[in-house]
Formats: sequence, C-alpha cells, structure tokens
Amino acid sequence: MDTHYLAPLFAPRSLVVMAGGSDAEHAATPQAITLLEALKAQRFQGSLQFLHTQTSGTLADLMEIQADLALIALPPAEVPAALELTARMACKAAMVLCTGITAEQASVWHKQARREGLYLLGPNTLGLQRPALGLNASVLGPLAQAGPLALVSQSGSLTAAMLDWAARNAVAFSSVVSLSPRSPVGLAEALDFLANDPHTQSILVHMEGIDDARRFMSALRSAANAKPVIVLKAGRRAAGRAAALTHTGHLVGNDDAFDAALRRAGAVRVKSFDEMFSAAKCLATRLRPRGKRLGIVTNGGGPGVLAADWAHEIDLTLGQLSPDMAAALQSVLPPLASLSELIDLSEDASPAQYRAAIDAANRDPAIDGLLVIHSPKPGADAEGCAQAVADCKANLSKPLLTCWMGDETVGPARRLLNDANIPTFRTPESAVGAFGNLSTFYQNQTLLQQTPPPLSALAQPDIEGARLVIEGVLAERRKTLTEMESKTLLSAFHIPITETIVARSAHEAMMIATQLGFPVALKIDSPDISHKSDVQGVVLNIDNGAAVRDAYQALIERVKRLRPDARIQGVTVQQMARTRSGREICIGVVTDDVLGPVVTFGAGGTMIELIDDRAMELPPLNQYLAHRLIERSRVASTLAEWRGLPPADLSALERVLLRVSEMVCELPQLRELDINPIIIDEQGAVAVDARIVVGTGPQAVGGRSGAYSHLPILPYPARLEQVWPLRGGGEYTIRPIHTEDAQMLQALVQSLSPESRYFRFVSHMSELPASMLAKLTLIDYDREMALVAVYKERIETPEGEMVDRERIIGVSRYITNPDQTSCEFSLVVSDAFSGQGLGSRLMESIMGVARERGLSEIVGLVLTNNDGMLRLMRSLGFSVKPCADDPDFRVVTHPL
Repeated sequence: MDTHYLAPLFAPRSLVVMAGGSDAEHAATPQAITLLEALKAQRFQGSLQFLHTQTSGTLADLMEIQADLALIALPPAEVPAALELTARMACKAAMVLCTGITAEQASVWHKQARREGLYLLGPNTLGLQRPALGLNASVLGPLAQAGPLALVSQSGSLTAAMLDWAARNAVAFSSVVSLSPRSPVGLAEALDFLANDPHTQSILVHMEGIDDARRFMSALRSAANAKPVIVLKAGRRAAGRAAALTHTGHLVGNDDAFDAALRRAGAVRVKSFDEMFSAAKCLATRLRPRGKRLGIVTNGGGPGVLAADWAHEIDLTLGQLSPDMAAALQSVLPPLASLSELIDLSEDASPAQYRAAIDAANRDPAIDGLLVIHSPKPGADAEGCAQAVADCKANLSKPLLTCWMGDETVGPARRLLNDANIPTFRTPESAVGAFGNLSTFYQNQTLLQQTPPPLSALAQPDIEGARLVIEGVLAERRKTLTEMESKTLLSAFHIPITETIVARSAHEAMMIATQLGFPVALKIDSPDISHKSDVQGVVLNIDNGAAVRDAYQALIERVKRLRPDARIQGVTVQQMARTRSGREICIGVVTDDVLGPVVTFGAGGTMIELIDDRAMELPPLNQYLAHRLIERSRVASTLAEWRGLPPADLSALERVLLRVSEMVCELPQLRELDINPIIIDEQGAVAVDARIVVGTGPQAVGGRSGAYSHLPILPYPARLEQVWPLRGGGEYTIRPIHTEDAQMLQALVQSLSPESRYFRFVSHMSELPASMLAKLTLIDYDREMALVAVYKERIETPEGEMVDRERIIGVSRYITNPDQTSCEFSLVVSDAFSGQGLGSRLMESIMGVARERGLSEIVGLVLTNNDGMLRLMRSLGFSVKPCADDPDFRVVTHPL
C-alpha cells in the first residue's frame, strides 16, 4: 500500500532537466531539442526545473532542488558528471536520453548509477510518457491520450510506430515506456511498477529478449495476477532471434519454451501489434470465458463458415445450443434459419431475432462466448441489429464480440457498438482470433494459480544415489550417460523401466536372455554412441538363445565397422515390452538458453523428428500441469479409446511426468533427457530406452546460486513446514502460503476485531479486495515469503456430522526491499489465539527464512498506539525508533 520504489521514475512529482539549457536554441544534443519541445508542448502537473552540469553552489543548495527524476539529454562526455550531480541533489531516479552508446560505455554508467543509489533508465532509450501527469519525457512524438493501457517496449522505433497507430485508432495509455538494452531498470522492473499502478488496467509488452529469467518470470507472474498482460515477442524464428540478439543484446531462447513460460505466467501472446490492441480491448470488458466453446450468431452462412473454420484452426470449438434451447429459439426465427452448427438466422433476421438468439446463447451452459456477425444485405437494418446487440450487453454473463462486415453501409452500426464498449471487428477471422486470446487468458490464468511442490506425494526418490551416478560420469569427463546409467537414474526416481543387463560376450547374452524370457532386444552399449539406431545398434524381437548369440556377434561387428572410433562396453539385453494396446510416447527435458530446463511430451518411436509432436511445460509440475501438458500434444488423441484399443492409463503417465519434474528440480546438472519410447497401455507405463546428458554444474538462470537456482519458477518450499504446540493445548502447523489459502485468509481477516484489522492494514476495510487477496496468496517465493499458522479443529455440520476443518490463525510475511539486502515484514494473529506464543513463533520463523535467503536486516512499521506489537518486537530484540516521515508510526529493525 506504500508508494512503489520506482514511482520517482515512472510517476514523478518533480523533474530536473539537464539538456544544456531551457530551450531548443541552447540544447546540447538532437535528443535534447526534441525532449525540450515535448516538455513544453503540454503542462506537466508537477514541478519542472532546468539545471546545467556546471552549476555552482553548496550541497545544501543542491538538496533544495528536491527532484524525483533527473532527465539527462547531454553529450556522452557530460553524462558521468550529470549522474553525480543527480545523486548530490538526492534524486532517486535518472533517465539518460542518449542513443548510439556502446554496451561497454553503458555498463560504466550503470555501475556509477548503482554506486550513487540511482534507479537508471537508459541510455539508448527513447524515454517515457505518463499522459495523466502531462509528462512527455521522451523523443517518441506527441503525448498520447490518457487511458487505462500501459505500453512497455524494448524497441524505440516500434514504440513510436505503436503510438502513431494508437493515435489514429483512439487508443489511450496510462504509461508508455521505451526500454533500453540491459538497463538497470528493465522489463521486469517496469512490470513490477505497472502491476501496482492504479491508473493501469492492462499491460501491453513488446519484447525481444530476457536478461534474467527468474526476475522476468517473477515480475510477469505478479503483473498477470493483478491485471491482463498481453505480450508481443520478436524473434519467433531463428533469423528473428539472431537479429534480436544483435539489436538488443538480450538472449531470446527457444520460441516454444517462451510460449510455455507465458502460459505459466498467465499472460497472453499475440503475433502483431494490431492483434495486441484488439486483445487489450477485449480483455478490458472484464468478462472471461470459462472454456473454448464459441457460439456464432450470423445472418449469413458464408461469414459464419469462415468464422467456424478459423475457430478450428486455432483450436477453439463451436458452442452449440442444446436441443431444448434450439427448439425454443427456432419457433421465433425465420423459416430458413438453421441451428445445427452455427446459429444462422438467415438473411431475413430482424433486430428482435438477433436479441432472442443472443439471449438463448447466453443462457446455454454449452457456450462460453458469443460472436455476432452481420453482413450487409439489401433492406437489412444494420444499425437496428447493432442496437439490439448493445441492448443485450447489460444482461450478458459471457464475452460478446461482434463483426459488422462491409464498410459504408455499416459505419454507423460500428460506431454504435464501439460507443457501447463492445469489441467489434471487420472480419470474422480477426473476431475469432480475439476470442481465442480471451480463452487463452482464462486458461493461462488457471496455470498461473498452480503452486506445485518440489517433490510429489509419491515415494521419496533416491536423490543422493542419482547424484553419485552423475558425479561418476562427470569424473570420467563424459557428458552422455550409458543406457544402464540412464536407467539407474530413472529407477532412483521410481520411473518404471524394462529390466536391462549388460552382456560382455555372446554366450553371456544368451544366458541372460534365457533368464529374462523371450523375446528380447539387444542394444549396443557405448558411451560414444548417443543414438543407437544411427549405427544399426538395435536388434528387436529375438525369440531364442541361438538367435541371441548370432545377433550379438553381428551387432558388434556392424557397429565396429560403422563407428571404429567408438568404445564398446558390451551389449544390453532386455525383455521386449510387448503389448498389443501399447502406444509409444516420448518424455524429455531440454535446456533453453534463457529459461533453463523445460519438460517435453509427445509421440515417441524412431520417427520422432518426422512426427514433430512436442508440447512443453516449465517445471516444477503438479498433476494438473502434467495433465494439461499431455492434452496439448497431438498424440493425446490416441490415449483414449482408439481403433479398438482400450484407453491408456493416463494417471501412470502423469506420474512419470511428475517424476521427471522431480529429476529436473533436484538434479541441476541435468541438461537433456529423452525417455523414448515409453510404452503406455491400460496397465501402466514403462520406459524402454533413455538418453541423458549432464553438465559440469548448475546452469543458474539470472546468475543466481543456491538451491533451485537453475529454475525460473521456484517450487513450493515444503521443507519449511513445521508443527508446534499451542500453550493452551493442541497444535498448529506453520507452512508457506499458497493460492488455495485465499478463502481461509479472507476468513481470518473478517474474524479480526476492527482494531486488529486497522493495526495490520491501516484501513477500516472489513475484508480484503479480490485483487489484494490474490496478491497476498500467489507469491514469488524468491522475493517474498508468507508463513501461515494453520489450526485444525473439529466442527459439527448442519447435518450433525463431526468433520475436521482447517483455519488460518496467523500470518507472518516479508517482502525483499529493492536493495536486495533487507526486507520489510508484517504480522497478524487471530484475536482468539492471542497470548499463546503464536506471534513470537511466526516472527522467529519468518526471520529464519529471511536469514536463510541471505538478507541482512528485517524492518517493519508499527503504529505508535499498537502497544501489544511493540512489546512483542522489544521481546524479540528489535530496536524501536520514531519514524522520521510519520509520527504515527515506529520503525522496528532487527539484524539477521
């Protein structure tokens, strides 16, 4: 609820401008000329001062300037002096409007800004706009209109083009930010500010790459949890990725992996900035579909079919009226109307019939959203039909989109729909695509709410044994594990495998095969051969001992001829995984340059590259995420009843995915994994072959170190769970908060006395707003932590049955400060459980987590009249001092 730490940069109340002078005639650079003209084109609501770097005066004189933000548009040689002057004035933020600055020179300025304690945007930025403040601190052109959209872009030229497009299409902005490559204030920081900005309802992001995956995902998840985030990313193909790296210096990474990251963050990805603004317009309606079933109401079959085709193309389904609803509607429609697939009202449709069709579709649970199409016909009342649609809006519980086709004859109708704030499009395809974005947003928001543990509730894996295998491989200066080593690793995580034994001679292979039972498969065992089929190193379905002996000899000779340089350790013998109903699946792990490890799923077998069926998800997974990952693959359609085969055991497949997720989380050396094939049928899943590649050390995302430093999304820290006794009897559990605690947290807040609520929130609110509740329960464990005390009690239901119920009776929380060395805490305890040592235990626990995180100090603000909290703080060794900014508060601090 406090002012955001980046408010001096993105929402300044006072500016100081260093541009060589106060007018264009004395401007030092072309950027300064444009900046000064932009500042004078409208009145900035705060104070505005001009300063020269050669200004004389004492430090006290400089301190009197008291500006939030310094705008520096000077020649490069004068920038260091300007930054020093900015720090002496106690400015908190600076923006350097210089272009063409090398990465080396920019790095020097960035280090200076960090030393001076400045939040720096630039150089190589085109600036920022804050229309509601009348602030145009940019060289992007005229100030945009004030509105609810925020635009953040890593390309200055594209930002200017977007603003020009938006001006012609009546799109208005709360903020416009042009970012620069590797600026200390980058995309993650901008998202963090906009997530908390009350003037911003939706965030549009154009990006070309990521510097710090962990920080980016943390900020994006936080922002997308608060408001819609729509992302337009460059570099979707290899050539574009290379160009983006050259242009911005940002790493771009695999596009499929980036899609997986956006899904997991709850954001929506679009392919053009036209589509970006359309998505923003639709999301601004606040109505969200709960599925992918789009009902299409049209007065022409042709446009309706085009819409249906495109819906199928982007994986939507047609929402159809139930037979009862269709029969009731048919009675009021023209004779030629058809309701079999589309809701085709025919050319004779009247405004009243449009209204009846929309009402029926809105009431039918088989439809998640509505697209209303009108094509111009002689005598048709385009404007009247549009008015009928607008009249229906107030009673709708589902998203409504429209497409009034044509131009001259439908102009007034389009304006009417726009005035009613109903998204309207010129083509059926663009309207369907907009609904696809709405549907994607809802689905991705569901993924965002998933908070999986690092380990599943299944049997504990042998993590130490797996690490010993990897250490042995690396000690031999190898990276690729043999099949036996790979299967040992899988077994350590309880992934079912076919029994495999290495034979060193033909006679030994024959004896092993006889013991295992025929038929068997033979595979070459060599640390130098990754893909056995490439050297004809696999023989299948051998059904007797003599054939095993002969196959062994032939296999060894063939591989020696094709790969004379390969070290051959023998031949593995394994029983064939024969099943008539088995399907071949591939589960794997790839390591993205930016996002780290990604779990993959798709069709398996020897033609895996040709089939190219690969769905991706960022670890860690839970059962819901594993199920959705399977659903996104093309092979998923064969796992149900298929061509006379019984349905496969999906729960077994999900368990394998959870186990692979465990491997990814607990083995940071893991670089690549291919379990191909996994045979899955109605009885379960078994891994037949596996290839694993490891690296010499953890590949930390964002340069971090420590546990899970290789993951962009931290797992749920289940290791922090503790059970403690209550002084009055009974016990409670302290554990990290997760999204499913939202209702229990709300119940705690509602149960507090008005005084306790005011002490915690400095507000008289009786319950938490939905946005605040979401923010308090969906947290990033990397930069904040909330521990809840959960008490289990027995209550009697209205039916007289005794049941156990959990309730939250206390919460302690810290959020890391921008300096990354200290944190601010909060604490609340249920009035019914005060005086039982709960507050002390929660504070000691949260301090322990902060200490483990590497923070050096914990700080809090306590109301002066909150005697109980102040006594608790003193008993825990906190120092208590007056707050310089507000006498109503005391500042309490404790070194960690």
